[in-house]
Amino acid sequence: MLGFLINEREKQEIEYLLKREMDEILFDLKDSRIDQIVKRAMDERYKILFALFKRVASHKECMRYMKTTRLRQEKS
Repeated sequence: MLGFLINEREKQEIEYLLKREMDEILFDLKDSRIDQIVKRAMDERYKILFALFKRVASHKECMRYMKTTRLRQEKS
């Protein structure tokens, strides 16, 4: 296990970067031109980023980026 200390501003920057990257992946996953193999790799990357995001973000923010919740919202 590794750990490091960050201040509030650095936490906010990490949160922002993770959100931006996860939004980009979610957008690309909807693109029908992207091959299934590539989408699977993107999905794995999303899982890793979300695991990091859960460590710095509030519960409310995490709920917004949970993939299953997001898919249900898009279907409605």
